[in-house]
Amino acid sequence: MAIDRRREAGGGGRPLPGPPPANAAGAEIQAVPVPPPAAACSPLLLDYDGSVLPFLGGLGGGYQRTLVLLTWVPALFIGFSKFSDSFLLDQPDFWCREADGQGNWSGSLAPGHANRSGNGSIFPPPGLPTPAGGNASECDCHEWHYRIRAGLVQNVVSKWDLVCDSAWKVHIAKFSLLVGLIFGHLITGCIADWVGRRPVLLFSVIFILVFGLTVALSVNVTMFSTLRFFEGFCLAGIVLSLYALRIELCPPGHRFMITMVASFIEMAGQFLMPGLAALCRDWQVLQAVIICPFLLMLLYWVIFPESLRWLMATQQFEASKELILQFTHKNRMNTESDIKGVVPELEKEITRRPKKVCIVKVVGTRNLWKNIVVLCVNSLTGYGIHHCFAKSMMGHEAKMAITHNFYADYYTMAGIALASCLAMCPVVGFLGRRGGLLLFMILTALASLLQLGLLNLIGKYSQLPDSGMSDSVKDKFSTAFSIVGMFSSHAVGSLSVFFCAEITPTVIRGGGLGLVLASAGFGRLTAPIMELHNQKGYFLHHVIFACCTLICIICILLLPESKNQNLPENIPDGEHYTRQPLLPHKKGEQPLLLTNSELKDYSGLHDSAAVSDGISENTTANGMKSM
Repeated sequence: MAIDRRREAGGGGRPLPGPPPANAAGAEIQAVPVPPPAAACSPLLLDYDGSVLPFLGGLGGGYQRTLVLLTWVPALFIGFSKFSDSFLLDQPDFWCREADGQGNWSGSLAPGHANRSGNGSIFPPPGLPTPAGGNASECDCHEWHYRIRAGLVQNVVSKWDLVCDSAWKVHIAKFSLLVGLIFGHLITGCIADWVGRRPVLLFSVIFILVFGLTVALSVNVTMFSTLRFFEGFCLAGIVLSLYALRIELCPPGHRFMITMVASFIEMAGQFLMPGLAALCRDWQVLQAVIICPFLLMLLYWVIFPESLRWLMATQQFEASKELILQFTHKNRMNTESDIKGVVPELEKEITRRPKKVCIVKVVGTRNLWKNIVVLCVNSLTGYGIHHCFAKSMMGHEAKMAITHNFYADYYTMAGIALASCLAMCPVVGFLGRRGGLLLFMILTALASLLQLGLLNLIGKYSQLPDSGMSDSVKDKFSTAFSIVGMFSSHAVGSLSVFFCAEITPTVIRGGGLGLVLASAGFGRLTAPIMELHNQKGYFLHHVIFACCTLICIICILLLPESKNQNLPENIPDGEHYTRQPLLPHKKGEQPLLLTNSELKDYSGLHDSAAVSDGISENTTANGMKSM
């Protein structure tokens, strides 16, 4: 190794010209062959989509289809857990009931009941007077009574009287699940790259059963919020590991549709949640019913294997060989169909030490880290501005709400999300990942800017006596722009996560997914933050995200296209994902962007590389001829 270092220092790693050196007696010294570097590995084994997956039959094998189905089933349970806050922590209508000396009851609405998030109607109970104005003394009550609109007889708010001065604890409880998801995505993503997807999935299932069932036994809101944090942390591990396993099982042509099927199943959980709440009637029973189905996932310890793609990418060839033989046995395949010789090549490399990579290695790359950052910002913007549109449609004041029914509001939001996912399928199939993301981001930016600018202009004209405009016209425009904005922003957030999973190499896919999912969590976190501040700064919040949409439109153009491309297995593969024009260049027109074979170091062309690749010395870094 010392001779090699001196040789590299003296001649840049290339042999010096001239005759071989001779010793004192004039005899030629025999050159010692330099062994190949330890990091070199057979390209056949690293080409998973091109060699290993076709050998296993792609998705044609019954075992692969069974594994994909097993990644779909938990999506229903995940949908229940993600949308449980809408029922457990819904702010009910409440009033104080006090008995007079004759045993008659009187009541009145407490102040601050109209300062809610606008999820439903605000009305007093039948037969009870509504005070013209409230004061702080009305919160001095010994017995609160509630009308819960979410199908439950009792929820967390009514259990511990989280109203008036204690109303802020509801928002903290909402924070806890989201913050747990954020930290869970970041930490479990790195762990999944180091120990594998399967251990993260199984341990997350075990601990979500422990913490989730303990949530139902909470004795106060502090215990409830703390346990919800850990429940969110474990839920993040399940979501991330299943997402990575699903992507890594599929061939290039089926990745998007299989991911969208999982999204539709998760939305089925969202649509079924009101019926589940109506059947359970109590929040503790509902929480237990949501968590108990995860018991079925304990069977995954026996029936679900580790990701073969991850094992191959991290050069764990001994475990890879055992898993390949398991695949061939389950699919009843004959090993003689191994035309490319995957198994014999695997046996040659079986003694190689595993090579695992952490997400922090992406900092030293030139292109990969930029792609991940761009998609993280897109995810943050998509989910963050989605709340702005939702507030504008439902109204941050009770008088602006389009409906006065909890279920109508809930299903309106769910229906817009479903329509968004349905529209993503043909758009992404036709325009690709980058083109579809760009289209939906442009729609989001237009809806946001028109809502902020045009509606203010309409508001000014509506104040003129002869304008012929009324506030109802402004409200209709606001509702229309909000629906378009929610539709497109949901697509932006979902597509950003999927895009990042495709362009991030297998060795760090868990960490990359963790970053983009955590960014989405930060976007969702803006909703309880705004509610905690009673919607103060709502307009500025919307303006900031509207500016972010404009920045994202420019940055999306810098992303590569991953449609029908093989997944990158290691960091050099991810670096070779190059940008391509949105529209194919015309015949005879020279492309301005590099192809994979022409990708060179930005610092200049190496002489040896230029000779071997047949590139002339007067070729510049962008592929154009120098003058």
